Amino acid sequence: MPVFIWEGKTRQGEARAGTMEAASADAVIERLKAQQIQASKVKKKPVEIHLKLGSGVTSKEVVVFTRQFATMIDAGLPLVQCLEILGSQQANIHFRKVILAIKTEVESGSTLADALGKHPKIFDDLFVNLVSAGEVGGILDTILNRLAIYMEKNMKLKRQVKGAMVYPSVVLVVAGAVTAVLLIFVIPVFEKMFKDFGGTLPAPTQFVIDLSNGLRANILPSIIGLIVVVLLLRAIAKTKRGRLFFDMLQLKAPILGPVFRKVAVAKFTRTLGTMISSGVPILDALQITGRSSGNKVVENAILYARERISEGRTMADPLAETAVFPPMVVQMIAVGESTGAMDTMLQKIADFYEEEVDTAVAALTAMLEPLMMVVLGVLLGGLIIAMYLPIFELADNIK
Repeated sequence: MPVFIWEGKTRQGEARAGTMEAASADAVIERLKAQQIQASKVKKKPVEIHLKLGSGVTSKEVVVFTRQFATMIDAGLPLVQCLEILGSQQANIHFRKVILAIKTEVESGSTLADALGKHPKIFDDLFVNLVSAGEVGGILDTILNRLAIYMEKNMKLKRQVKGAMVYPSVVLVVAGAVTAVLLIFVIPVFEKMFKDFGGTLPAPTQFVIDLSNGLRANILPSIIGLIVVVLLLRAIAKTKRGRLFFDMLQLKAPILGPVFRKVAVAKFTRTLGTMISSGVPILDALQITGRSSGNKVVENAILYARERISEGRTMADPLAETAVFPPMVVQMIAVGESTGAMDTMLQKIADFYEEEVDTAVAALTAMLEPLMMVVLGVLLGGLIIAMYLPIFELADNIK
């Protein structure tokens, strides 16, 4: 039913206002009369359009919410009151509605984990299962603190990888844009000038002119073709085999592959260690860890290990069979299994590989900066030299 905004007065002359769902404005007036309110204004409420990308809630907002939630629970505040306070002070309107909806669910008798599970785009399986374990064990504040630490470390890993990719991406985009401008607008001016000179052009100059003419003659088909290729690759990446292929390519890439592998190992060990230390059963923990790994190759390796564990085997041997995880990781997991300190060992592995990612990203950035400068210099310098070769030859002939 449509919603109407109304204003009116009671018999005592008190001003009232509100909203009401009804089939029509007349129906609203009739209902208000039954409540002894004389309607002075009734109009249809405009439709609210909220545009949001993804969940509409950032990872940082979820981390802050989790930290504050843990602090309030630790201070002894009731669960519903915590959610009420957190919802009312939330600046993100969409997140505020979600928190207050969770509060309503909890007030109605639902567990916090079940209420969170109704918003999977914001609170994933890992978050929900850890909260469930915290509720059962009576350590919800501890679990929320662990979750906040886990998400902060996960965000740091993502920032490091994105930061390493920003510089080369910007340089390549700028180089491509400058090259396109030179080929489309600048080279034709030189071509006209060279025709006036007459004679045979040097091979590099002729190649650049032919490239410019070809690009200008086929610029629209080239743009359309590029868009089609991008859309096709995205469609392939969404298929099961396509995603497996691109994820495998990611791990085996010459320069970035080792970094992505270290990130995957750090994320796997951190996630699994957090879940085991929180009391989540190993099979459930492995299933959730696999789904949240972000890489199909790593996910398949984890799920393979889970199947073997369900058959009575240890975790280290199946992981070694997949050849996805480094031998050192497998050996440390084996030690953790034999000593009964799996969660502690996994956290140590995660700490080690996060430091490895720090070092690898710093080395990668240091290597990419001069490499990009060389690529940019060769590309643009080659174009400029090719255009000036005929002028140099003309100067020699004049001499």
